[in-house]
Amino acid sequence: MLPRLPQPKPGIPGIAPYVGGKSKALGGRAIKLSSNESPLGPSPRARKAFIEAGKRLHRYPDGNATVLREAIGKVHGIAPERIVCGAGSDELIGLLVHAYAGEGDEVLYSEHGFLMYKIYAQAAGATPVSAPEKNLRTDVDALLARVSPRTKIVFIANPNNPTGSYIGKKELQRLHKGLPPHVILAVDGAYAEYVENFPLSLQDRGEGYSCGHELAATTENTVMLRTFSKIYGLSSLRVGWAYAPAAIIDALNRIRGPFNVSQPGQEAAAAAMRDTAFTAKARKFNARWLAWLSREIGKLGLKVYPSIANFLLVEFPKGKHNAAKVNAFLMKRGLIVREVGNYGLPECLRISVGLEEDNRAVIKALRDFLS
Repeated sequence: MLPRLPQPKPGIPGIAPYVGGKSKALGGRAIKLSSNESPLGPSPRARKAFIEAGKRLHRYPDGNATVLREAIGKVHGIAPERIVCGAGSDELIGLLVHAYAGEGDEVLYSEHGFLMYKIYAQAAGATPVSAPEKNLRTDVDALLARVSPRTKIVFIANPNNPTGSYIGKKELQRLHKGLPPHVILAVDGAYAEYVENFPLSLQDRGEGYSCGHELAATTENTVMLRTFSKIYGLSSLRVGWAYAPAAIIDALNRIRGPFNVSQPGQEAAAAAMRDTAFTAKARKFNARWLAWLSREIGKLGLKVYPSIANFLLVEFPKGKHNAAKVNAFLMKRGLIVREVGNYGLPECLRISVGLEEDNRAVIKALRDFLS
């Protein structure tokens, strides 16, 4: 018998929808430290480009994002024809899964990886598979142990959200080497810009950090994903990009929307990419206050996990000072941080780096709560 109402494909009703960081607190001015947004906002050049593009809103955007891809290519020293742009890197994650995985296939990711990997796998009818981590850090051996004949894509966020941890260049290369040639390694570098000037002394075994750039340039099955939502401060415009082998770029271009990135988004992102001085300023600001926050939270007797992104994962003890009670207290103070129970970390809160006064306010509130 036919159903009385339209029915989604099997599996869709069972997907837990993604819930972003909260943006409203209980009364007063809200200090939002829940979504890892840049506290400095976008480059002044990006703002100007956005305003100029607003004069031509009646025109369709460039479907090939030519100017943006050329700007990315010039700054990063890569071929523009091997770049595809999307409505945030989120869209590109979805397109990649849609193009290469479906019913009967598996999509593999690390235990505390970005939630959208699982959601897009389920939406495509594929089976999401997670590999356990060691000390909240991607475990290459665990990932490789879970690769099966059904595996089509392996996602790794480097640095990872919400943990702030990463694996070094040698480990990333070992992961790729252990994969069959038909399996795509997708390296999500949403926070890569924050890492570039960290000294090697902070990096495990001195092997250095990699966002996947070298593998995407030299292999046929690696994709590097990047976004303008973090250090570039363009979250609301939804612009991202991927660098990949020509065959994968061709597949993504065949299924993406013809005008998937708005013209204001393209032009603001291109201006932001070219303004390398502002990006360096944002990186330097983050490095200073990330270290300060980590130090001050540690003084309170709380466990702070090492991070090389623009946020910290803080673990709270069970009992009267648990994460849920701390979060409720902070909300009453107008401080919005991120609960990460949906990432399997119910005893933790993720705190983004904010402006100086925001960072000092969250430390004061934590001190008041704990005392």
